[in-house]
Amino acid sequence: MKHPLALLALLAALGQAALAQEVKLVEQKDKQQIDVLVDGQPFTSYVFWADQKKPLLSPLRTASGNIFTRGFPLEKVAGERTDHPHHISSWFNYGNVNGTDFWNSPPEGFSRDSKVPYGRVKHTGIKSAQSGEGLATLQVSADWIMADGSTVLKQDEKLVFRADKDLRIIDRIVTLTAQDKPAVFHDSKEGVIAIRVTRSLEEPSTKPEIFTDGSGKPTAVAKLDNTGVNGVYLSSEGLVGEKDAWSTRAKWMTLSGNVKGEDVSIGIFDHPKNVTYPTYWHCRGYGLFAANPFGAKEFTKGKTTLNFTIQPGKSETFRFRILIHTGKLTAEQTEAQYQQWLKDQAE
Repeated sequence: MKHPLALLALLAALGQAALAQEVKLVEQKDKQQIDVLVDGQPFTSYVFWADQKKPLLSPLRTASGNIFTRGFPLEKVAGERTDHPHHISSWFNYGNVNGTDFWNSPPEGFSRDSKVPYGRVKHTGIKSAQSGEGLATLQVSADWIMADGSTVLKQDEKLVFRADKDLRIIDRIVTLTAQDKPAVFHDSKEGVIAIRVTRSLEEPSTKPEIFTDGSGKPTAVAKLDNTGVNGVYLSSEGLVGEKDAWSTRAKWMTLSGNVKGEDVSIGIFDHPKNVTYPTYWHCRGYGLFAANPFGAKEFTKGKTTLNFTIQPGKSETFRFRILIHTGKLTAEQTEAQYQQWLKDQAE
């Protein structure tokens, strides 16, 4: 008979293994998407629909299955905003690469007049898809296609989907390779990894607003009923809300609130290996939550200009984590999660 302590340790290990959640990737070729399931329940989908101008993670759910990304323009949900039709769930692109706008490029069925040409990020392939206990890994590729049809960047990405009891995580490791010309990321506030959240995670709107994109196109954002609207931004530097945190630099930012009776904390984590770390933040009270390492000129009111450039044949890798936590997170708890992100990336 085994030593009682050894037996207890074995039972504990088996218990932990039993608690590990299966994260499964299911390709649906006819729907042009890969579903991510946790113990058989939907978490998100990596989608590359023909009518969209970039791949998406749509929708995003908490561990309990609660959707916290905005439905529009894929569906109209009562009480949600219908501005910015290019803000769809979660995505990765940028507002000005060699004079072409990838960020504001509208989905099919939506017109958006602009003097600036629009580009698209086109999914080109699935390199590998590996399901597993506690995490799944998906490797995909895409081309950044200019308005004239040429390819300015090739994108290779590893997505790691992790699951725990009250936690869902998406790691996005994106490598961009310039093709036959330098790829210049002209300073723009429109970028780069983003989430558009549901109405309840917005900040209460006190007045109508008009926001102008990089091409000068204005978009009106109305003042709405604030019932149940309770979103709060918090940066790693202790700044709270859009008014104080927008355009600042920080290694992480969270957006917390209550969605359909569930406390939720959403985080985006930068990484020390990313260029311009710590990143700038494009966090809007109307529900756009984005980290942007490239927009120095706009975020510093002209004091700094970056125009980050990838030379032909050269590559740059960007690492971000999206954290989805059921329940409230203090700054100290978020920092602990951030340190785990660094540890995971070091492995």
